[in-house]
Amino acid sequence: MLIPTTVTRRFQFCAGHRLVDHEGKCAHLHGHNYVAFITCGAANLDDCGRVIDFSVIKEQVGRFIDRAWDHKMILNSEDQSAVQACQYLEDPVYVMNCNPTAENMARELGQVADELLEPYGVRVTQVELWETENCHATCDFEDYRSEPDE
Repeated sequence: MLIPTTVTRRFQFCAGHRLVDHEGKCAHLHGHNYVAFITCGAANLDDCGRVIDFSVIKEQVGRFIDRAWDHKMILNSEDQSAVQACQYLEDPVYVMNCNPTAENMARELGQVADELLEPYGVRVTQVELWETENCHATCDFEDYRSEPDE
């Protein structure tokens, strides 16, 4: 019997954002100290008995986070005034096609991480993104991914 096994790597980064059409204070530019947990799974372990070496997750996903999100503004493409202001000030900005909520950011991070780690024979099964110590979003990928026929 195959027993799917998972491993989880933790990442920390700082980023700013704002939410278009938010009814409260999140409509203003603000920032968070995010913590992300990337969980990867595989049906079989490698020759060393691992799902994947943790350093590979750190290198692949960490590079994306450092390059695209850490100490950047993460903005909705519809938020043109903020995007243009960041570009004018030559501040780094990452533009999403949706509001950069914890839910949408978890989904985006999971999709990017899955693409980066698929060549290593693992799939991202879950992303947990903590926006504050009290609030986080979880995106489970295995429920939405169709497995290829074998």
